[in-house]
Amino acid sequence: MLKNPFRYFNTSPEIIRLAMMMYVWFPLSLRNVEDLLHERGTDVSHESIRHRSNRFGPMLAAEIWRKRSQSMRQVTQWRWHLDEVFVKINGKQHYLWRAVDDEGEVLESYVTKRRDRKAALRSLRKAMKRYGEPKVIVTDRLASYRAAMKVLGNADKHETGRHLNNRAENSHLPFRRRERAMLRFRQMRSLQKFASVHSSVHNHFNYQRNIERRPRFKDLCNAALSEWRQLIAA
Repeated sequence: MLKNPFRYFNTSPEIIRLAMMMYVWFPLSLRNVEDLLHERGTDVSHESIRHRSNRFGPMLAAEIWRKRSQSMRQVTQWRWHLDEVFVKINGKQHYLWRAVDDEGEVLESYVTKRRDRKAALRSLRKAMKRYGEPKVIVTDRLASYRAAMKVLGNADKHETGRHLNNRAENSHLPFRRRERAMLRFRQMRSLQKFASVHSSVHNHFNYQRNIERRPRFKDLCNAALSEWRQLIAA
């Protein structure tokens, strides 16, 4: 029998999950979450929320991925969209490589100091190790992608174009909003941890409201919330 991960905390698991959802999924600061919980009658400091996020965030993300990975592996990976975003860490420019499937699911997030072939190759290999090889990989015209595709032998699967990679470009927006609320990052390790947690939570609550009718959309919301409340259950 697994030990209860909440056994050393006075805060209830329901409050911890709620604070995690507010902090990771919505573009709120730690003090915003503290104020919202206080309005609900729960007195939790912003430092406690930060500590719980660092402790339970990777656990929640790992369980979400474990539950989704089997079904995602069974589905044929048709098209991936790869792109990198510029992120400042202590005033120095770093790169967050992200792989997104054709439905907007974030497959992999990887932080590097450089934007060369080695970094692109490592990002691609991490995603393929988890999900297998797709039939088509769409990127921008960065030469590092083209060089990495030649090493992997996927040059014939590589597509580039002016508007073909809009799916990856649009997928950066939730992370950018979250980054502004957090007032940037100070370590590569912190960025890598949060990017992985944020991508898992984004996938979990990604309802695709633009293509679902209202009744179906509400059912998806309720199902996602119900599953979230049961994660890492005692």
